[in-house]
Amino acid sequence: MSGIDKDLQCRELYAKAVCGKGHKYAQTTHTIIPSHTPSTILGCWVINTNFQAEKVGDAVEVSGTYDVNLWFSFANNTQTEVKRETVKFSVLVPLSFYDKNARGDLEIVARAVEQPKCVKAELSGGGTVTVKCESEFAVEIIGETKICVVVCNSCDDKDYFGDFEENSDEFDDYDSASMFDELD
Repeated sequence: MSGIDKDLQCRELYAKAVCGKGHKYAQTTHTIIPSHTPSTILGCWVINTNFQAEKVGDAVEVSGTYDVNLWFSFANNTQTEVKRETVKFSVLVPLSFYDKNARGDLEIVARAVEQPKCVKAELSGGGTVTVKCESEFAVEIIGETKICVVVCNSCDDKDYFGDFEENSDEFDDYDSASMFDELD
């Protein structure tokens, strides 16, 4: 008798699961005012990124700060200096899916797929520098949700997989990892 011929039962389980997901590439522009009027931009980099995330409506807002380090020359390219400025940023990440039936306390997880970095720094007149930064964030909302699973009556029955035999080469070819990859 195969497992298909038996009476199937369903059970409802509560599980912690990813109930929402989103992803966003963002560009932000900042204006830096150095203490001396720059002659040339020699370099610009972003470090010390800190951020947190919270659900806002049907999206997740990732907000935080990072340090912009601007290396420039001044006094007709005879001296250099590094201007360090901590700037704030905020990125609204739309959710590609969200289970509105999620229960319990929601956990918001955000990660930087691409850390904020400077892609362009240019003199903008009046002694100011315009710095363009880009970043990429992925977010997940984790909560309790209800799932339904099919169960068998007895764990003693070895015929879970229908026609598979315990010592069969067919069972060795079964790749559970690829099955889980297909779910993504």
